[in-house]
Amino acid sequence: MSRIAVIGAGAIGLSSAVNIQKLLPNAKVTIIADKFGNDTTSNGAGGFFRPNLDDFYIEDRQMVSQWLRNSWKFYNGLAQSEKADDSGHTLVSGTVVHNTPMLSSQKDRLYSLLAELAYDFHQIKEEDLKKMKLNYQYGYNFTTVITQSPKYLTWLTRKFQEAGGNTINKRVQNLQELAIEFDFVVNCCGLAAQELVNDKSIHPVKGHLVMVQAPWIKNFFLSDDDIYLVPHKAIWMHTAIVLCTHASISHQRTKSLKYGVIVINDKLIIGGTREKGNYNLTPDLATRERILSRAEALFPQLKGAKLLGDWVGLRPARQRIRFETEILDCGRKGKLPVLHNYGHGGHGISLSWGSGVDAANVVKNLSTASKSRL
Repeated sequence: MSRIAVIGAGAIGLSSAVNIQKLLPNAKVTIIADKFGNDTTSNGAGGFFRPNLDDFYIEDRQMVSQWLRNSWKFYNGLAQSEKADDSGHTLVSGTVVHNTPMLSSQKDRLYSLLAELAYDFHQIKEEDLKKMKLNYQYGYNFTTVITQSPKYLTWLTRKFQEAGGNTINKRVQNLQELAIEFDFVVNCCGLAAQELVNDKSIHPVKGHLVMVQAPWIKNFFLSDDDIYLVPHKAIWMHTAIVLCTHASISHQRTKSLKYGVIVINDKLIIGGTREKGNYNLTPDLATRERILSRAEALFPQLKGAKLLGDWVGLRPARQRIRFETEILDCGRKGKLPVLHNYGHGGHGISLSWGSGVDAANVVKNLSTASKSRL
């Protein structure tokens, strides 16, 4: 029986673990992490499936495209099944706008993959953009999948545990310490790779999102200057204060900052910020007001929406996603095969299932090769 450790309990780690269980049903899979559920960065993600291949390193685009196809197939299947509400997947229509064209003759760039996968993808006519009073040159309408991260992480965790998976709540200090108890390690530690594997190329991209209750907003919206609305429906209880990973400003739009627990039955995520290299997780009132005022300028019907809270998190970004194997020499403990799977940045949910499928295939091949040498 193979003993496999997965480091990290965000969307990447959970997806890797569940897919390994599917391919290697006799393996003993353990997730080791110091943050689970609400404490993970993945928990605050908007979950908006809108891949833009221009965001990825050229050499990675073929791999990323396959990951996105696998993720789309899985999420779209869930959204159109009886599992949709439980897993937190919905099909939502909406608009994205830009001041540069997102469709071009270069097949490996921009929105070519999105246009292929999403439903009813089409460019908005210039005169229609003017009627919508949107000051952007290019617009696109389509229907895509939105993943409600708190529900999805809970659902994935339950699937993992039902299949016999174990969890250990601790921070791994070095990979070599796992060599005695495990035969393989899948490293999905995200930003912690700075210390765990001395990877100085991974860095945080701070995100700040605001949540309001606006059930009359049915569609998503996104602009190239980071104004976006992502509707989430029927979200269960959410803890507003979470140590280290994200935090929430009080649900009263005042100058005071308070913490507490809020119940969100219906929420609209409004974004947002992308601040490279900013480690500060303290909620900022001025940032909240700026996010809301920009959104309200485009959508005046947002004024008066009940404020539910804020989310601040650190997206683990890297120039290139690290997806590679390494054989660690652990001295008397022997050799330890490690698959690194981290650095997905702000595309974590969209890429997670697809990268988990690939991670499982790599672990299976390593396991088969190891047995053949015996």
